[in-house]
Amino acid sequence: MSPTQSALIVRVPEADEAVGPHRASLDTAASWGVLAHVTVLYPFLPPGRIDDEVLARVAGAVARVPRFAMTLRSVRWFDDAVVWLAPEPAEPFRALTAAVWERFPETPPYGGAHPDSAPHLTIGHDAPRHLLERAAEAVAAHLPIRTSVDAVSLVVGSPEADSWHAVAGFPLGNGARPGRTHREL
Repeated sequence: MSPTQSALIVRVPEADEAVGPHRASLDTAASWGVLAHVTVLYPFLPPGRIDDEVLARVAGAVARVPRFAMTLRSVRWFDDAVVWLAPEPAEPFRALTAAVWERFPETPPYGGAHPDSAPHLTIGHDAPRHLLERAAEAVAAHLPIRTSVDAVSLVVGSPEADSWHAVAGFPLGNGARPGRTHREL
């Protein structure tokens, strides 16, 4: 099946060891092949609308935000349905979302359902509370997790197993290496 959706995310491979086993059973996106991440903008444009002009506009928006250090230090909840890690600082993620959304106003965060959602790395959702609590406790034992954020990835896929993959990467401001383009991952 051809990709039907796209998203802009910040991959957090440093969190994979802590959250990967839990996301595998508690986060549908993990089964689709979406690795541990903090969402910048989802849903983004339909994959068929993404061309060189779109890529250049995303690159310009992302480059407005300087690269930064990030720490995942605490486990939090959205009601009883979603357990997640809070990135600190959160503001650079909000700035990335705002910068891209400004260039693509037809793509509000989460389709407009949660336009001011807290930046987060999902551990699990929509599962029995006791399973989410067990995952939260296990992940908390691995905290803090530190990383630097220097790029945003454009990923595409469909709601089916192992269909999501990265198609482009965009360096944050002050993070570009000479000769690096948005097409390189």
